[in-house]
Amino acid sequence: MSNLFICLYLDEDVNVLVADLLKARGFDAITARDVRKLQATDAEQFAYAVNQERTLVTHNRTDFEELVQAYFASGQMHYGVIFAVRRPPQEIAQRLLVILNQVTADEMQNQVRYI
Repeated sequence: MSNLFICLYLDEDVNVLVADLLKARGFDAITARDVRKLQATDAEQFAYAVNQERTLVTHNRTDFEELVQAYFASGQMHYGVIFAVRRPPQEIAQRLLVILNQVTADEMQNQVRYI
């Protein structure tokens, strides 16, 4: 079965307003705060996103690039990672909307995007 819409999981570094702005547009976006994962390690955050079939959004490029490489090296799949440069929440949401409107969830599997 194909998955059309990307479901997002924003780690604790991403402003929760980004999720609110995306939800207001009808997209599925949850935050680490929503699921009580504020103190989770990066590996736990990534594992949660994978387990929930969500694309992870983070500002933490260094640590999560290593995790993505580890998944790739071990043949594990994930549902995508989007690295966002720190910008105002409205700008991050606008950049995410471009991806959400042009890329399917299936296309996002094992992909990394930079915004």
